[in-house]
Amino acid sequence: MSSGPHAKLAELGLDLPDVVPPVASYVPAVQSGQHVYVSGQLPIAEGKLLATGKVGSGISAEQAKDLAQRCALNALAAVDSLVGLENVVKVVKVTGFVASAPGFTGQPAVINGASDLFGTVFGEAGRHARSAVGVAELPLDAPVEIELIVEVA
Repeated sequence: MSSGPHAKLAELGLDLPDVVPPVASYVPAVQSGQHVYVSGQLPIAEGKLLATGKVGSGISAEQAKDLAQRCALNALAAVDSLVGLENVVKVVKVTGFVASAPGFTGQPAVINGASDLFGTVFGEAGRHARSAVGVAELPLDAPVEIELIVEVA
């Protein structure tokens, strides 16, 4: 039984989606040297934003955690299309943005939706540095956005 990233995703019952087309003037991912920088990914599936609004007001922290996982899947799709997931040596840095209602301070738990997926898919190589930032607004009124930097072979 294979233990590569695609196999891990399959074990989780997750399919790697198509790369989400950019919503503005940028590309989904860029390789520079041994690193791939993934543009901010929203919780989009089949061309539709899965939810809108603020976490802590209309969007629960648990729902936002699931949305962060979707952002992470979209980030992995961007990496896969550029260099192939099998070439990821290390998840280096995750930056998570959470559109937060006033008083909401659970950003780290929300972004765990992405971090936990990277850890499961890549094992020790999925352990990473991270920021979880509360913001007033995100593009398209998305509740969560994830950026990713990976090292590749």
